[in-house]
Amino acid sequence: MTTLHRDVTASGVRLRVTEDGEGEPVVLLHGLFVDHRTWDGVIEALAGEFRLVAPDLPGSGESEKPPPSRFPYGVDAFTETIADLFAGLALGRAALVGHGLGGAVALTLAARHPELVSRLALVDALCYPAAPDFTRRVAEFPVLGGFAFKQLWGRGLFRLTLREALLSRAAEVPSQRIDRYYDVFSEPAARGAALATLRATGDTRALVAQTSRVKAPTLVVWGRADRVYPAGFGQRLAREIRGAGFELLSTGHAPQEERPGDLARVLLRFLRDERPSTF
Repeated sequence: MTTLHRDVTASGVRLRVTEDGEGEPVVLLHGLFVDHRTWDGVIEALAGEFRLVAPDLPGSGESEKPPPSRFPYGVDAFTETIADLFAGLALGRAALVGHGLGGAVALTLAARHPELVSRLALVDALCYPAAPDFTRRVAEFPVLGGFAFKQLWGRGLFRLTLREALLSRAAEVPSQRIDRYYDVFSEPAARGAALATLRATGDTRALVAQTSRVKAPTLVVWGRADRVYPAGFGQRLAREIRGAGFELLSTGHAPQEERPGDLARVLLRFLRDERPSTF
């Protein structure tokens, strides 16, 4: 099957959606500062057995980037947009894989709309409160923070931030790949959307409350060297979701960037219902 790119309107926002493969649907949700391309290696490995659906979230990639006055950029808003996307694509029930911010959206969707989610995989997901990193601390300054974030964050700082946040120190991800993310992020509307998302997702108490409501078979995958959310967060999440499995990979925060083949093998076992022992 040829990779398909199309625009779908969900919750009044135009989303760019990439599809590949055939079979049972699997929806892949990316994290902050990246887009659907973060799943390239995983899609390549899984497309032989599944229909992979990878949207760019509102404000990211090639999707529409409405102002915060029209789209609030919180987890609730992202969740309802993805629920609407399920309807727009007539997916019915699908497996759901989410990384970082996308993991928070996937978790919330599974808790609130269990009829849509057949299986749930959470990869280094936003869930528990963590010490704010430099980027979030800057974003939270009311005026000067927004100016610095929108006007002063250049390519070099973006590269450094993503390497420090997403990757382990041993990772070999080419700078050209990070530069492609920066080229999209550098648009003023994208910077504004990222800033609004950072400001709207600092309080995770509502996410923590969702964990007990998840009923779908769940796998939690975490990078052993995650410098954003420590591996202990993943262990806790696997304990708090009833029956969840847990896999620890030798990566940083973004296994799909650093070791996509390893992550794909773990996901493939889970999606085939070859589940590991529960945590």
